[in-house]
Amino acid sequence: MRVRRSLGRRFGWLWTAYAVSTLGTWLAFDAFPLIAILVLHAGPAEVSALAAAGLAVGAAVAVPLGPWMEFRCKRPVMVTMDLVRFAALLSVPAAFALGRLGFTHLLVVSVIVAAADITFKAAGGSTPKELVRPEDLLVANARFESTTWTATVLGPPLGGAAIGLFGPVITVFADAMSFLLSALGIRAIGGKEQPPERPVPRARLRARDLLEGWRYILSSAALRPLFLNTVLVNGLVLTASPVLATLMLGRLGFSPWQYGLAFGVPCPGGLIGSRPARPLVARFGRHRVLRVAGTLRTCRPLGLALVRPGAAGLALVMCVQFCLRRLHGRVQLVCMGVFNPVFATYRLERTATDRTARTLSAWSVTSNATIAALTALWGLLAAATGPRAAVAAAGLLILTTPLLLPRSHRAPRQDREPARARPTP
Repeated sequence: MRVRRSLGRRFGWLWTAYAVSTLGTWLAFDAFPLIAILVLHAGPAEVSALAAAGLAVGAAVAVPLGPWMEFRCKRPVMVTMDLVRFAALLSVPAAFALGRLGFTHLLVVSVIVAAADITFKAAGGSTPKELVRPEDLLVANARFESTTWTATVLGPPLGGAAIGLFGPVITVFADAMSFLLSALGIRAIGGKEQPPERPVPRARLRARDLLEGWRYILSSAALRPLFLNTVLVNGLVLTASPVLATLMLGRLGFSPWQYGLAFGVPCPGGLIGSRPARPLVARFGRHRVLRVAGTLRTCRPLGLALVRPGAAGLALVMCVQFCLRRLHGRVQLVCMGVFNPVFATYRLERTATDRTARTLSAWSVTSNATIAALTALWGLLAAATGPRAAVAAAGLLILTTPLLLPRSHRAPRQDREPARARPTP
């Protein structure tokens, strides 16, 4: 019998905090679009504008935060961002209870949460490096990935049922409380955290500092292809989400619990995929796993344009979302569940320690800004051509993104050597 590898008590607290906040986030799956549709009676363009504006402004606000936090202790920043998200999200059910909830309120909260999300990810991205041994980093990221998929299985159906029983803002309250519990979990990690030393102390940020994350990514032959690929894939997958929500909850007449069920039930496939990531890398090599899994994960979104009313339409969404594939004819996996932990580990290993926060911040800012721009564009497209055509267009475009993955089986030099810290100019 295979014994589960222990990664230590401190990693256990980080994992617990991640699990709680992730479950809260997935309980509140598409909460703001649902509130906009069910409470404020918004259409596809308005729902897409809400999602886009929050991400875009949040990304702009977060730009200076990456270099600002690079040479600071990361865990206090993480706790602060959890508390900011807790307070912002808690204002939504409070305003709803007082009859004062409006579109502008949702927009402001979405901006605050988006900026806090980026900052938290940039600060927390390097924390596993601090808490586990280098050889255990892929194991740690695989556990985060399996936790994400477990929360994705449980969250949307439970959240949809809770909305049906208690009203449209109950999941936002649960999400807010999850961030409070996450902050407590991060505080419980303990131990003394040493911030990286800044070679040349400076009183204020310079324009060069703000762009350092992008400069580092785009100058790296290891990171650049994956950066372009993941940003576009995430953008095209998520950009159709508000449009699909208005189609399913509006024109097709699905209830919130059915909408949550459609996206939650297929997700054990991702959990299955996250578990064999380490043995697959050991057997086939990291580069090949990234390329094959990164290609296969693009095959599912196109089928969502075919959704129809009733049980048959619900079953279609579930089948499209599950999308199991076979690798080398022998290993069953869900491509996204395999790709994500391998990609996260590869990115951390290829990023110098004194560039991690800025690199992850630049990555998240670009991803959010791309999602925002595409979401706004797709809202206009849905208003002009219909939601179904807009979802189909996103599905067709995502099929081209594997062209951006690294094509050579020979790893470049920076893929073969561990990233070394460089002095900050």
